[in-house]
Amino acid sequence: MPARGLILGIESSCDETAAAVVERGSRTLSSVVASQISTHARYGGVVPELASREHLRAIVPVVRAALVQAGIALDDLDAIAVTSGPGLAGALLVGIAYAKALAFAQGLPLIAVNHLEGHIHAVLLHEAESWPDGRSFADDEPALALVVSGGHTHLYRCRPVRNIWSYKLVGRTLDDAAGEAFDKVAKLLGFGYPGGPWIDALARYGNPRAVPFAFAQVKRKLHLEGKAPRTKAARTAPIADLDPRFLFSFSGIKTAVLRYVELNRLRPALERNTVRATRPPQSKEEALALCPRQTLDLIASFQCAVVGDLLKKTLAAAESLGARRILVTGGVAANRELRARFTAEGARRNLRVAFPTPALSTDNAAMIAAAAWPRFQAGEFAPPSLSADPSLALGK
Repeated sequence: MPARGLILGIESSCDETAAAVVERGSRTLSSVVASQISTHARYGGVVPELASREHLRAIVPVVRAALVQAGIALDDLDAIAVTSGPGLAGALLVGIAYAKALAFAQGLPLIAVNHLEGHIHAVLLHEAESWPDGRSFADDEPALALVVSGGHTHLYRCRPVRNIWSYKLVGRTLDDAAGEAFDKVAKLLGFGYPGGPWIDALARYGNPRAVPFAFAQVKRKLHLEGKAPRTKAARTAPIADLDPRFLFSFSGIKTAVLRYVELNRLRPALERNTVRATRPPQSKEEALALCPRQTLDLIASFQCAVVGDLLKKTLAAAESLGARRILVTGGVAANRELRARFTAEGARRNLRVAFPTPALSTDNAAMIAAAAWPRFQAGEFAPPSLSADPSLALGK
Protein backbone atom coordinates (compact mmCIF):
# COMPACT_ATOMS: atom_id res chain seq x y z
CA MET A 1 0.00 0.00 0.00
CA PRO A 2 1.43 3.42 -0.94
CA ALA A 3 2.56 5.83 1.74
CA ARG A 4 0.22 8.62 0.66
CA GLY A 5 -2.01 7.29 -2.09
CA LEU A 6 -1.57 10.27 -4.40
CA ILE A 7 -3.41 10.04 -7.71
CA LEU A 8 -3.13 12.58 -10.52
CA GLY A 9 -6.46 12.88 -12.33
CA ILE A 10 -6.77 14.17 -15.91
CA GLU A 11 -10.11 15.17 -17.45
CA SER A 12 -10.63 16.29 -21.07
CA SER A 13 -13.98 14.85 -22.11
CA CYS A 14 -15.52 18.06 -23.45
CA ASP A 15 -14.48 21.71 -23.27
CA GLU A 16 -12.48 21.91 -20.04
CA THR A 17 -8.92 20.75 -19.55
CA ALA A 18 -8.49 19.73 -15.92
CA ALA A 19 -5.90 18.14 -13.67
CA ALA A 20 -6.00 17.45 -9.94
CA VAL A 21 -4.13 15.59 -7.23
CA VAL A 22 -6.27 13.74 -4.68
CA GLU A 23 -4.97 11.84 -1.67
CA ARG A 24 -6.60 8.46 -1.01
CA GLY A 25 -9.78 9.50 -2.78
CA SER A 26 -10.84 11.79 0.04
CA ARG A 27 -8.58 14.85 0.20
CA THR A 28 -8.08 17.27 -2.68
CA LEU A 29 -4.56 18.69 -2.77
CA SER A 30 -5.04 20.61 -6.00
CA SER A 31 -7.59 21.16 -8.74
CA VAL A 32 -6.86 23.19 -11.87
CA VAL A 33 -9.37 23.76 -14.68
CA ALA A 34 -8.71 25.57 -17.96
CA SER A 35 -12.06 26.63 -19.39
CA GLN A 36 -12.77 27.06 -23.09
CA ILE A 37 -15.93 29.13 -22.68
CA SER A 38 -14.48 32.16 -24.47
CA THR A 39 -13.48 29.97 -27.43
CA HIS A 40 -16.90 28.40 -27.92
CA ALA A 41 -19.15 31.28 -26.81
CA ARG A 42 -19.18 32.89 -30.25
CA TYR A 43 -20.65 29.69 -31.70
CA GLY A 44 -23.27 29.19 -29.01
CA GLY A 45 -21.96 25.73 -28.13
CA VAL A 46 -18.95 23.44 -28.12
CA VAL A 47 -17.15 22.94 -31.46
CA PRO A 48 -15.40 19.53 -31.17
CA GLU A 49 -12.43 20.39 -33.40
CA LEU A 50 -11.73 23.59 -31.48
CA ALA A 51 -12.08 21.76 -28.17
CA SER A 52 -9.41 19.23 -29.17
CA ARG A 53 -7.03 22.00 -30.25
CA GLU A 54 -7.47 23.87 -26.98
CA HIS A 55 -6.86 20.69 -24.97
CA LEU A 56 -3.55 20.24 -26.80
CA ARG A 57 -2.53 23.74 -25.83
CA ALA A 58 -3.59 23.52 -22.21
CA ILE A 59 -2.91 20.01 -20.96
CA VAL A 60 0.82 20.35 -20.18
CA PRO A 61 0.59 23.66 -18.27
CA VAL A 62 -2.57 22.49 -16.46
CA VAL A 63 -0.91 19.29 -15.20
CA ARG A 64 2.19 21.24 -14.16
CA ALA A 65 0.03 23.75 -12.30
CA ALA A 66 -1.81 20.95 -10.48
CA LEU A 67 1.46 19.44 -9.29
CA VAL A 68 2.78 22.83 -8.14
CA GLN A 69 -0.47 23.63 -6.35
CA ALA A 70 -0.33 20.27 -4.58
CA GLY A 71 3.30 20.85 -3.62
CA ILE A 72 4.50 17.56 -5.06
CA ALA A 73 6.59 16.21 -7.93
CA LEU A 74 5.81 13.49 -10.45
CA ASP A 75 7.94 11.07 -8.43
CA ASP A 76 5.54 11.44 -5.49
CA LEU A 77 2.56 10.07 -7.44
CA ASP A 78 1.24 6.55 -7.00
CA ALA A 79 -0.98 6.42 -10.09
CA ILE A 80 -2.46 8.44 -12.93
CA ALA A 81 -6.18 8.43 -13.71
CA VAL A 82 -7.82 9.68 -16.90
CA THR A 83 -11.31 9.97 -18.31
CA SER A 84 -11.79 7.32 -21.02
CA GLY A 85 -15.39 8.23 -21.94
CA PRO A 86 -18.07 9.18 -22.61
CA GLY A 87 -17.36 12.49 -24.33
CA LEU A 88 -15.96 14.00 -27.52
CA ALA A 89 -13.61 11.54 -29.23
CA GLY A 90 -10.88 14.02 -30.10
CA ALA A 91 -11.00 15.70 -26.72
CA LEU A 92 -10.80 12.38 -24.87
CA LEU A 93 -7.84 11.25 -26.97
CA VAL A 94 -5.77 14.27 -25.94
CA GLY A 95 -6.12 13.44 -22.26
CA ILE A 96 -5.66 9.71 -22.75
CA ALA A 97 -2.55 10.07 -24.93
CA TYR A 98 -0.92 12.42 -22.45
CA ALA A 99 -1.85 10.27 -19.44
CA LYS A 100 -0.52 7.12 -21.11
CA ALA A 101 2.76 8.80 -22.01
CA LEU A 102 3.17 10.23 -18.52
CA ALA A 103 2.36 6.91 -16.84
CA PHE A 104 4.82 5.06 -19.08
CA ALA A 105 7.59 7.58 -18.51
CA GLN A 106 7.11 7.49 -14.73
CA GLY A 107 6.48 3.76 -14.48
CA LEU A 108 3.08 4.37 -12.87
CA PRO A 109 -0.19 2.42 -13.21
CA LEU A 110 -2.87 4.02 -15.37
CA ILE A 111 -6.52 3.95 -14.29
CA ALA A 112 -9.38 4.53 -16.74
CA VAL A 113 -12.41 6.30 -15.27
CA ASN A 114 -15.92 6.68 -16.67
CA HIS A 115 -16.86 10.37 -16.73
CA LEU A 116 -20.29 9.63 -15.26
CA GLU A 117 -18.76 7.68 -12.39
CA GLY A 118 -16.50 10.66 -11.81
CA HIS A 119 -19.51 12.94 -11.37
CA ILE A 120 -20.97 10.58 -8.78
CA HIS A 121 -17.68 10.51 -6.91
CA ALA A 122 -17.66 14.31 -6.89
CA VAL A 123 -20.44 14.07 -4.28
CA LEU A 124 -18.66 11.30 -2.39
CA LEU A 125 -15.42 13.31 -2.41
CA HIS A 126 -17.20 16.34 -0.98
CA GLU A 127 -18.78 14.17 1.71
CA ALA A 128 -15.46 12.50 2.56
CA GLU A 129 -13.76 15.88 2.95
CA SER A 130 -16.62 16.99 5.21
CA TRP A 131 -16.47 14.02 7.58
CA PRO A 132 -14.39 14.88 10.67
CA ASP A 133 -13.37 11.27 11.33
CA GLY A 134 -12.05 10.81 7.79
CA ARG A 135 -13.93 7.54 7.26
CA SER A 136 -14.03 5.97 3.83
CA PHE A 137 -17.05 6.74 1.65
CA ALA A 138 -16.88 3.17 0.30
CA ASP A 139 -18.25 1.92 3.62
CA ASP A 140 -21.43 3.97 3.30
CA GLU A 141 -24.94 2.87 2.31
CA PRO A 142 -26.33 2.43 -1.23
CA ALA A 143 -27.71 5.48 -3.00
CA LEU A 144 -29.67 6.70 -6.00
CA ALA A 145 -27.64 9.08 -8.16
CA LEU A 146 -29.03 11.68 -10.56
CA VAL A 147 -26.33 12.77 -13.02
CA VAL A 148 -27.68 15.84 -14.75
CA SER A 149 -25.56 17.99 -17.04
CA GLY A 150 -25.30 19.38 -20.56
CA GLY A 151 -24.67 15.94 -21.99
CA HIS A 152 -26.31 13.56 -19.54
CA THR A 153 -29.49 13.00 -17.57
CA HIS A 154 -29.21 9.56 -15.97
CA LEU A 155 -30.45 7.84 -12.84
CA TYR A 156 -28.27 5.14 -11.30
CA ARG A 157 -28.66 2.81 -8.35
CA CYS A 158 -25.24 2.84 -6.68
CA ARG A 159 -23.91 0.47 -4.06
CA PRO A 160 -20.46 -0.34 -2.66
CA VAL A 161 -19.33 -3.90 -3.32
CA ARG A 162 -15.96 -4.91 -1.82
CA ASN A 163 -14.79 -1.30 -1.66
CA ILE A 164 -15.79 -0.54 -5.28
CA TRP A 165 -19.05 1.09 -6.25
CA SER A 166 -21.27 -0.74 -8.73
CA TYR A 167 -23.92 0.97 -10.83
CA LYS A 168 -27.20 -0.03 -12.40
CA LEU A 169 -28.98 2.22 -14.87
CA VAL A 170 -32.48 3.05 -13.64
CA GLY A 171 -33.57 5.90 -15.91
CA ARG A 172 -32.28 8.28 -18.56
CA THR A 173 -33.32 10.90 -21.07
CA LEU A 174 -34.72 9.72 -24.38
CA ASP A 175 -33.45 12.77 -26.25
CA ASP A 176 -31.90 15.98 -24.92
CA ALA A 177 -30.14 16.24 -21.59
CA ALA A 178 -31.56 18.75 -19.12
CA GLY A 179 -28.48 20.96 -19.36
CA GLU A 180 -28.72 20.95 -23.14
CA ALA A 181 -32.31 22.20 -22.86
CA PHE A 182 -31.13 25.02 -20.57
CA ASP A 183 -28.41 26.01 -23.03
CA LYS A 184 -30.66 25.94 -26.09
CA VAL A 185 -33.49 27.90 -24.47
CA ALA A 186 -30.98 30.50 -23.31
CA LYS A 187 -29.58 30.73 -26.85
CA LEU A 188 -33.11 31.10 -28.25
CA LEU A 189 -33.69 34.04 -25.90
CA GLY A 190 -30.45 35.74 -26.92
CA PHE A 191 -28.13 34.88 -24.04
CA GLY A 192 -24.55 33.67 -24.22
CA TYR A 193 -23.00 30.24 -23.77
CA PRO A 194 -23.24 28.41 -21.44
CA GLY A 195 -26.91 29.17 -20.99
CA GLY A 196 -27.61 27.36 -17.72
CA PRO A 197 -26.14 30.09 -15.48
CA TRP A 198 -28.20 32.73 -17.32
CA ILE A 199 -31.44 30.82 -16.76
CA ASP A 200 -30.52 30.27 -13.11
CA ALA A 201 -29.68 33.94 -12.55
CA LEU A 202 -32.78 35.39 -14.22
CA ALA A 203 -35.45 32.87 -13.18
CA ARG A 204 -35.77 34.38 -9.69
CA TYR A 205 -37.12 37.61 -11.23
CA GLY A 206 -40.05 35.95 -12.99
CA ASN A 207 -43.26 34.18 -12.06
CA PRO A 208 -42.68 30.41 -12.22
CA ARG A 209 -46.41 29.77 -12.64
CA ALA A 210 -46.99 32.21 -15.49
CA VAL A 211 -46.57 29.67 -18.31
CA PRO A 212 -48.13 26.23 -17.60
CA PHE A 213 -45.52 23.89 -19.06
CA ALA A 214 -46.24 20.21 -18.61
CA PHE A 215 -44.47 16.93 -19.30
CA ALA A 216 -46.36 14.02 -20.80
CA GLN A 217 -45.88 10.52 -19.40
CA VAL A 218 -43.23 8.69 -21.42
CA LYS A 219 -44.71 5.50 -22.87
CA ARG A 220 -43.10 2.40 -24.26
CA LYS A 221 -42.67 2.43 -28.03
CA LEU A 222 -44.29 -0.90 -28.78
CA HIS A 223 -43.54 -0.66 -32.51
CA LEU A 224 -39.79 -0.68 -31.77
CA GLU A 225 -39.73 -3.67 -29.41
CA GLY A 226 -37.62 -6.53 -30.71
CA LYS A 227 -35.87 -4.32 -33.28
CA ALA A 228 -32.20 -3.37 -33.29
CA PRO A 229 -31.34 -0.03 -31.64
CA ARG A 230 -31.24 2.77 -34.18
CA THR A 231 -29.13 5.31 -32.32
CA LYS A 232 -25.84 5.30 -30.42
CA ALA A 233 -27.61 6.31 -27.20
CA ALA A 234 -30.07 3.45 -27.54
CA ARG A 235 -27.19 0.98 -27.87
CA THR A 236 -25.22 2.27 -24.88
CA ALA A 237 -28.20 2.88 -22.58
CA PRO A 238 -31.14 0.71 -23.76
CA ILE A 239 -34.60 1.57 -22.47
CA ALA A 240 -36.37 -1.76 -23.08
CA ASP A 241 -35.93 -2.87 -19.48
CA LEU A 242 -36.31 0.55 -17.84
CA ASP A 243 -39.45 1.70 -16.07
CA PRO A 244 -41.11 4.43 -18.19
CA ARG A 245 -41.78 6.39 -14.98
CA PHE A 246 -38.05 7.09 -14.74
CA LEU A 247 -37.47 8.18 -18.34
CA PHE A 248 -36.92 11.85 -19.18
CA SER A 249 -37.59 13.85 -22.34
CA PHE A 250 -36.69 17.52 -22.75
CA SER A 251 -37.05 18.08 -26.49
CA GLY A 252 -40.76 18.84 -26.10
CA ILE A 253 -40.33 21.68 -23.64
CA LYS A 254 -37.74 23.28 -25.92
CA THR A 255 -40.30 23.27 -28.72
CA ALA A 256 -42.94 24.65 -26.34
CA VAL A 257 -40.66 27.56 -25.44
CA LEU A 258 -40.01 28.23 -29.14
CA ARG A 259 -43.74 28.27 -29.92
CA TYR A 260 -44.41 30.58 -26.97
CA VAL A 261 -41.74 33.00 -28.18
CA GLU A 262 -43.17 32.97 -31.71
CA LEU A 263 -46.81 33.36 -30.66
CA ASN A 264 -46.03 36.20 -28.26
CA ARG A 265 -43.47 37.81 -30.57
CA LEU A 266 -40.80 37.97 -27.91
CA ARG A 267 -37.60 39.46 -29.30
CA PRO A 268 -34.31 37.89 -28.14
CA ALA A 269 -32.22 39.95 -25.74
CA LEU A 270 -29.51 40.08 -28.41
CA GLU A 271 -31.82 41.97 -30.78
CA ARG A 272 -32.94 44.38 -28.06
CA ASN A 273 -29.36 45.25 -27.15
CA THR A 274 -28.91 48.70 -28.67
CA VAL A 275 -25.47 49.15 -27.10
CA ARG A 276 -23.82 46.52 -29.28
CA ALA A 277 -26.25 44.58 -31.43
CA THR A 278 -23.69 41.89 -32.26
CA ARG A 279 -23.24 40.55 -28.74
CA PRO A 280 -25.51 39.07 -26.04
CA PRO A 281 -25.86 40.71 -22.61
CA GLN A 282 -22.67 40.60 -20.56
CA SER A 283 -24.11 40.89 -17.04
CA LYS A 284 -27.24 40.05 -15.08
CA GLU A 285 -28.05 43.75 -14.76
CA GLU A 286 -27.80 44.28 -18.50
CA ALA A 287 -29.96 41.20 -19.13
CA LEU A 288 -32.63 42.40 -16.71
CA ALA A 289 -32.73 45.78 -18.43
CA LEU A 290 -33.30 44.06 -21.80
CA CYS A 291 -35.85 41.44 -20.69
CA PRO A 292 -39.53 42.37 -20.45
CA ARG A 293 -41.62 40.85 -17.68
CA GLN A 294 -43.04 38.26 -20.06
CA THR A 295 -39.58 36.92 -20.89
CA LEU A 296 -38.61 36.68 -17.23
CA ASP A 297 -41.85 34.82 -16.51
CA LEU A 298 -41.08 32.45 -19.38
CA ILE A 299 -37.58 31.76 -18.01
CA ALA A 300 -38.89 31.15 -14.48
CA SER A 301 -41.65 28.87 -15.72
CA PHE A 302 -39.25 26.88 -17.90
CA GLN A 303 -36.79 26.33 -15.06
CA CYS A 304 -39.56 25.44 -12.62
CA ALA A 305 -40.95 22.83 -15.00
CA VAL A 306 -37.59 21.19 -15.74
CA VAL A 307 -36.55 21.07 -12.09
CA GLY A 308 -40.00 19.75 -11.18
CA ASP A 309 -39.71 16.91 -13.70
CA LEU A 310 -36.24 15.97 -12.44
CA LEU A 311 -37.48 16.04 -8.85
CA LYS A 312 -40.65 14.05 -9.52
CA LYS A 313 -38.95 11.19 -11.36
CA THR A 314 -35.94 11.01 -9.05
CA LEU A 315 -38.20 10.76 -6.00
CA ALA A 316 -40.36 8.15 -7.73
CA ALA A 317 -37.26 6.07 -8.46
CA ALA A 318 -36.01 6.45 -4.89
CA GLU A 319 -39.36 5.29 -3.53
CA SER A 320 -39.52 2.35 -5.94
CA LEU A 321 -35.99 1.21 -5.05
CA GLY A 322 -36.30 1.92 -1.35
CA ALA A 323 -33.35 4.31 -1.49
CA ARG A 324 -32.97 6.64 1.48
CA ARG A 325 -30.03 8.52 0.04
CA ILE A 326 -29.91 10.63 -3.15
CA LEU A 327 -26.79 12.00 -4.83
CA VAL A 328 -27.41 14.88 -7.26
CA THR A 329 -24.44 15.77 -9.44
CA GLY A 330 -23.35 17.19 -12.80
CA GLY A 331 -23.31 20.75 -14.10
CA VAL A 332 -27.05 21.33 -13.56
CA ALA A 333 -26.58 20.37 -9.89
CA ALA A 334 -25.17 23.89 -9.44
CA ASN A 335 -28.63 25.31 -10.21
CA ARG A 336 -29.95 27.06 -7.10
CA GLU A 337 -33.63 26.21 -7.56
CA LEU A 338 -32.78 22.55 -8.11
CA ARG A 339 -30.69 22.45 -4.93
CA ALA A 340 -33.35 24.21 -2.89
CA ARG A 341 -36.25 22.05 -4.05
CA PHE A 342 -34.38 18.74 -3.75
CA THR A 343 -33.13 19.70 -0.29
CA ALA A 344 -36.59 20.76 0.92
CA GLU A 345 -38.34 17.68 -0.45
CA GLY A 346 -35.62 15.42 0.92
CA ALA A 347 -36.08 16.90 4.40
CA ARG A 348 -39.85 16.47 4.12
CA ARG A 349 -39.49 12.79 3.17
CA ASN A 350 -36.59 12.08 5.53
CA LEU A 351 -34.19 11.41 2.63
CA ARG A 352 -30.50 12.25 2.65
CA VAL A 353 -29.86 14.48 -0.37
CA ALA A 354 -26.26 15.41 -1.15
CA PHE A 355 -24.63 17.63 -3.77
CA PRO A 356 -21.04 18.35 -4.74
CA THR A 357 -19.69 21.85 -4.26
CA PRO A 358 -20.45 24.17 -7.21
CA ALA A 359 -16.82 23.83 -8.34
CA LEU A 360 -17.09 20.03 -8.31
CA SER A 361 -20.46 20.04 -10.08
CA THR A 362 -18.98 21.03 -13.44
CA ASP A 363 -16.28 18.98 -15.18
CA ASN A 364 -13.10 18.69 -13.11
CA ALA A 365 -10.27 16.22 -12.52
CA ALA A 366 -10.61 15.85 -8.75
CA MET A 367 -13.68 13.69 -9.29
CA ILE A 368 -11.70 11.50 -11.72
CA ALA A 369 -8.88 10.99 -9.23
CA ALA A 370 -11.38 10.25 -6.44
CA ALA A 371 -13.21 7.67 -8.53
CA ALA A 372 -9.87 6.02 -9.37
CA TRP A 373 -8.87 5.40 -5.74
CA PRO A 374 -11.06 2.29 -5.12
CA ARG A 375 -9.87 0.85 -8.44
CA PHE A 376 -6.27 1.53 -7.47
CA GLN A 377 -6.79 -0.37 -4.24
CA ALA A 378 -8.31 -3.28 -6.19
CA GLY A 379 -5.50 -3.26 -8.76
CA GLU A 380 -7.83 -2.48 -11.68
CA PHE A 381 -5.44 -0.83 -14.12
CA ALA A 382 -5.92 0.12 -17.76
CA PRO A 383 -4.09 -1.82 -20.49
CA PRO A 384 -1.56 -0.14 -22.82
CA SER A 385 -4.20 -0.36 -25.57
CA LEU A 386 -6.56 2.02 -23.75
CA SER A 387 -8.33 4.36 -26.16
CA ALA A 388 -11.26 6.78 -26.10
CA ASP A 389 -14.81 5.44 -25.96
CA PRO A 390 -17.13 8.38 -26.75
CA SER A 391 -20.22 6.26 -25.97
CA LEU A 392 -18.91 4.51 -22.87
CA ALA A 393 -21.80 3.32 -20.71
CA LEU A 394 -21.84 3.11 -16.92
CA GLY A 395 -23.26 0.05 -15.20
CA LYS A 396 -25.72 -2.33 -16.77
